[in-house]
Amino acid sequence: MLLLMLVAATTLRLCPLARAQPLCRIRTVRTGKVFHVREQIQGDHLYFSSGTTRLMKHPCKKNIALYLGRQVFLTKNSFESSVLPFSIPTSMQVGIPEVTSAHFAGSVLLLVVNRKVYVYDYEANSWNASTGVEHPVSHISGDNCCYSGNSFCMDISNSVFAYLRGDQISQANIYFSNTRGYRFQKYSQERQAELVGSLGGIFYFYSLSQVGLLLVDQRKAMFGYSDHPLNRSFGLPFDYNGTLDILIAPGQKGILIFWFEKSLLISRNAGQLVNPVHVREGQHILYSSISEANITIHSVAANENELAVLTQENNLYYGSLGILSSSLIKFADQNIWSEEAVLMFTDVGMLEILSPLPDSTSPAFDFQKCPVNIQAILMDPQLQVELLQGEFENKMYTIDMNSELELTALMIPRPSTSPVPLVMVSNPHSLGLQAVIYEDGYTYDGNTKHRLNISLRQQQHWGRADPNFTSSIKRPTISTITLDIANKEISCLDLKPLTALISVGCDLEKKIVIQNEISACYNGILDPVALQDNYSYVIEREAYDPSFRGQKATEDLEVPYHYEKLGCPILVYYDTPWKPVVELWREGKFQEVVKAEYVLLEVNGLFTYTYSLTADMALCSSQPQNWTTIAKTAGDKGPFAWDRENYVSCHDPNNNAPLRWPKVPYQILGGPTENKVVFDQRNGIYIFFISIVDPYYSYCHLETTFSVYVYGAFPLPIFPPEITIVLLTGATLLSVWLAYLIPELLHTERGLRVKGFWARLRRRCGKSCACVWARC
Repeated sequence: MLLLMLVAATTLRLCPLARAQPLCRIRTVRTGKVFHVREQIQGDHLYFSSGTTRLMKHPCKKNIALYLGRQVFLTKNSFESSVLPFSIPTSMQVGIPEVTSAHFAGSVLLLVVNRKVYVYDYEANSWNASTGVEHPVSHISGDNCCYSGNSFCMDISNSVFAYLRGDQISQANIYFSNTRGYRFQKYSQERQAELVGSLGGIFYFYSLSQVGLLLVDQRKAMFGYSDHPLNRSFGLPFDYNGTLDILIAPGQKGILIFWFEKSLLISRNAGQLVNPVHVREGQHILYSSISEANITIHSVAANENELAVLTQENNLYYGSLGILSSSLIKFADQNIWSEEAVLMFTDVGMLEILSPLPDSTSPAFDFQKCPVNIQAILMDPQLQVELLQGEFENKMYTIDMNSELELTALMIPRPSTSPVPLVMVSNPHSLGLQAVIYEDGYTYDGNTKHRLNISLRQQQHWGRADPNFTSSIKRPTISTITLDIANKEISCLDLKPLTALISVGCDLEKKIVIQNEISACYNGILDPVALQDNYSYVIEREAYDPSFRGQKATEDLEVPYHYEKLGCPILVYYDTPWKPVVELWREGKFQEVVKAEYVLLEVNGLFTYTYSLTADMALCSSQPQNWTTIAKTAGDKGPFAWDRENYVSCHDPNNNAPLRWPKVPYQILGGPTENKVVFDQRNGIYIFFISIVDPYYSYCHLETTFSVYVYGAFPLPIFPPEITIVLLTGATLLSVWLAYLIPELLHTERGLRVKGFWARLRRRCGKSCACVWARC
């Protein structure tokens, strides 16, 4: 992770001792049993396979939680009512109803029951068996994004892995789903077959934009990653004593908690570095690890910023998940442990110790709760910071290619204190930052206000990182930015870190618009009223190919014109090379004229146009792509598959395709060339699909359709020009010859007879016409 220290380093102020006072007061939740109506449990009772209990809270819907123990309970109100044991319908035919893993994926709960994956929609109260998993699995993993209304965020919640923990990693069957677990497909990581050891787990670390594969071998473990630059090596190895459960802290910060009964480890960078958690008393480290402290962990709970541990020795430990904190403090002893007890955070600084209680008169279980107010237990802190706030807290932002984001925060320290603000991004391989702090006035109490300005940009565009450190700029990524006070005390619970989620990817507010200053309607060639009245036009069979291969069709095509979508066509003179003016708009505001490379294709298969440049004229160093080569590799994507993901520039020095046909038309417009469209001698409407293919312009698929009206072309001749020239030349020579021959013939005897015949015929016609006129 990338840390930026904005104030000079100062001595870290350590946490105070926890007060020796009762941790909590026990209360029992018992509801819905007044009338002693005995409910029946339908289906097979589920139970958890592990010897210790677990509790899973939905990261986004805080009242929804799943208890895993000898009984399984699902609640929608944080166990504020009695609950029936959770069961699965007998129609699912699960066999042994043993649960080995569970995960909330958006609005559904995924369960691994008897080595198979099942989906329970708790909103619709429906069950489904997952499809596509062909081998036994024991665990599922995933994450949740709580920023509603964002498609990228929805993709996070939809993605799930299923696997069999302990499999030999080279032969492990791993499955991936992007449908919240309803359908899976086989997944394999690059070079997986070469790895030695067993599979400890597989996780999608969105904070790092990497898939992490946990390799376990000879009591050591390390993560392997899927993409550049982390796929070139493994994370640092760490001790793997026992089978570690891995808890991903909510918030996409990359915080992982590894634990089993005798071990507790933490990573703040998605497994690249994994360190043991210390046990601290005041300013002194009592034990450097849980195993050294000789305690047995029973339950672990975590939220975005806090960690709590319950041990079998009746002890409760608490720690912060702040930027520099990796230690626990021990609270005063109290008889709080039981085999069925679990920990659950209900709010910041509020913890509950929860235990189910059976009822002999009802199948529904009551719950014993012991709420712990951590802030009240800790000694009152000497606060260093009076206020830390920023408008970006708990928000999601998007940085598209070549874009920047400016964030601000306000910090008001108490007099005579020196807080150390730290700004951190979870994925420094793709997101870089620059921060400036300065004084910005005073409060009414005379305290100085400090303003913090944070500039965020793609790491590749800062120009400060080695290419071997940065991720591929073509690949969308994600990162979290966190602003925290490094030297705050553990008791400063209300001074939470400020966090925002940054998507380095497509800005969905962007779109392209084709400039239309001179339209066919403006010049009176087309009538806009007629275009809106179910207008259609005909494309001649010799001008189009429905398969987009440039072959003539067998019949004419009638095309309806959609005025609502296309408007009035752009007016283009056929004999003038032309290219559209492409504009970029965002949130209804013009941004710029697009200079990036793009491609055109007539949507009805018209091929009566070409391009002004050939491959050699465009100075291509390799064979350029065209619509024909794209169609051969498009598969089922259809004819309009050319986009930023499959485009390869012929000017790219890394493109090794030889230039075999330098005279083929160069079909890419924009970019470094002056290529234009040249129309054949044909008038009429063209409807073009346009796609920005430059992978370095935007992460979005910027596409649209527009219409053009080509005018000014004379009708094509019926006969070829060569025949017309021969006929005209022959007719001219014949006329000259006749002009010479006829006068000569008139002076011969035969010519005199012919001349007399025409004279007599003229006299007869004259008399006939005179009679007709006289009668009229």
